[in-house]
Amino acid sequence: MMAGIVGWGAHMPRYRVKVEEIARVWGASAEAYKKGLDVQEKSVPAPDTDSVTLSVTAARRALKRAGIRGADIGACYVGSESHPYAVKPSGTIVAEALGATPECRCADFEFACKAGTEGMAVALGLVDAGMVRYALGIGADTSQGAPGDALEYTASAGAAAYIMGKEGVVAECEHTYSYMTDTADFWRREHQYYPQHAGRFTGEPAYFKHVTGCATGIMKKSGTKPADFAFCVFHQPNGKFPATVAKQLGFKPEQWKQGLLCPLLGNTYSGSSPMGLSAILDVAEPGDRILHVSYGSGSGSDGFIYRCTDRIREVQGLAPKTRDILEGERFYLSYGEYVKFRGKIIMNERGA
Repeated sequence: MMAGIVGWGAHMPRYRVKVEEIARVWGASAEAYKKGLDVQEKSVPAPDTDSVTLSVTAARRALKRAGIRGADIGACYVGSESHPYAVKPSGTIVAEALGATPECRCADFEFACKAGTEGMAVALGLVDAGMVRYALGIGADTSQGAPGDALEYTASAGAAAYIMGKEGVVAECEHTYSYMTDTADFWRREHQYYPQHAGRFTGEPAYFKHVTGCATGIMKKSGTKPADFAFCVFHQPNGKFPATVAKQLGFKPEQWKQGLLCPLLGNTYSGSSPMGLSAILDVAEPGDRILHVSYGSGSGSDGFIYRCTDRIREVQGLAPKTRDILEGERFYLSYGEYVKFRGKIIMNERGA
């Protein structure tokens, strides 16, 4: 059988902060940000939540849908740009929590926002090559934006986990493709607390060039066109970019809206497009074909074409659905509470 997804799961914090609250503190126009970015609020991790805790919850949900034990996982890869340790893998903690150790390949991935899909691609490749029976790829982040910066309105938290295998496949991976150049639009140097970005430069030469290039390339490789897909999902640095690129490529709203989570979630960075894919798998039907394209600053995009199998209906209800978590009970923070949660007030040795 063709290798593909056998189980998936997603998780996001229920704490949120609204665009209006951030704009109020900085004397900015909330409507300008809401209209310009198409974002209404963003998720905020609790003080005891990091990329690892989000990953573990998402992975446990993926295990439920896959119907396997943690010990069956032969490889675990966590992609993130907010690993809790500078030197110590997140993947070992996740694998230990799932019961996948000690016989498990493991590494952390970094490539800005496409670290998660890179982990998914490697997991898929190991399974396809017969090196492991099941492999886990996770995209997770608890991203940060400097106070008052445009990123602060979108930088959020969430995780999506995918177990790849050849048995019990719910979505076969028909094609993969990658498109990459050295285009720096977003970066953070060692010892810098917040990332920097090149403003509007992040649009045309970075995001749109790579996402469009990857989507066009994988459709050419597979001999497909937009009408051949039931759904598509693209990286979501905000709500406006993925909608724009979908329209440019010729996709209709009914194809991309199910996977668009950013207006209520914000940008989960490495978890962005994987989380959108999870929302699509929650409702997809057998035979549906899905186009998935990520994006990571620096810059590059990974593309996947999945076709859902008959088994997908059997597993959709075995774990919480992404949109139910997204639109369910939420707890809204004041800006002061948000700043406290995210540790944005850094004290010196004098306590000032």
